[in-house]
Amino acid sequence: MFNDDLHLMVESSDGSFTAYSNEYKEHYHSTKDGALYESLIKHVIPAFKLKEGLKEIVILDICFGLGFNTLCAIWHHRQNKLTSKLRIYSPELDSSLVKSLVNFTYPQEFEQLKNIVKELSQNGVYEDENIYIELFLGDAREYIKRFNAQTFDVVFQDAFSPATNPMLWTKEYFMDIKNIIKDDGILSTYSIALPIRVALFESGFKVFLNSGEGFRDATVASPSHIDIFDAVDVEHKMKCNPQVTSLRDCAL
Repeated sequence: MFNDDLHLMVESSDGSFTAYSNEYKEHYHSTKDGALYESLIKHVIPAFKLKEGLKEIVILDICFGLGFNTLCAIWHHRQNKLTSKLRIYSPELDSSLVKSLVNFTYPQEFEQLKNIVKELSQNGVYEDENIYIELFLGDAREYIKRFNAQTFDVVFQDAFSPATNPMLWTKEYFMDIKNIIKDDGILSTYSIALPIRVALFESGFKVFLNSGEGFRDATVASPSHIDIFDAVDVEHKMKCNPQVTSLRDCAL
């Protein structure tokens, strides 16, 4: 069974299931937006709007968790009959969670991806002619230091919230991400908190608003300007809120 002392499967508003972490005291996805819908609308769709024309799309999925962002990316890729190769790299600290994913109740959309879930839960790697996925069981901060500059086209920033997992939201963390994302790369995150947007801005990212009907606002960021999203004037917000600062490693 998937449910254990650390994880409890919970139905979200779109009918898909997410999980509640007893360790972090948070759900893996928004139960209001829906687990499947949140992954699609806050991460996958914004990324593929900008990157679907590439011959190869290289994605960093922080953190793997239940695998929704990775699986949504593959599902969206197949649904739209895209020809690009997908290379996805994802750290996950909870090895027991990964092993239990074969027992998780995924949405119908992922029915044809069960073999991928099985391979990843058992071996940490999946590969076919169009897709390569690598899971790293360990510290995400250490993992991202393995990559060369300008490796990634897309970063799904989907760690537990800054309140419970601050190490994956600091200025220093985003500076490391900035070093490995391409100049025209895109970072997506559910967080709209000003300290997080300040950390992104201070790390060299331009910040944009991802908004629309049927979901709560989210954030997109990039080293370059993005025409299809409204820019957030972080510098102005910092002047209006001088008490707000980015999270720093030294303060944790």
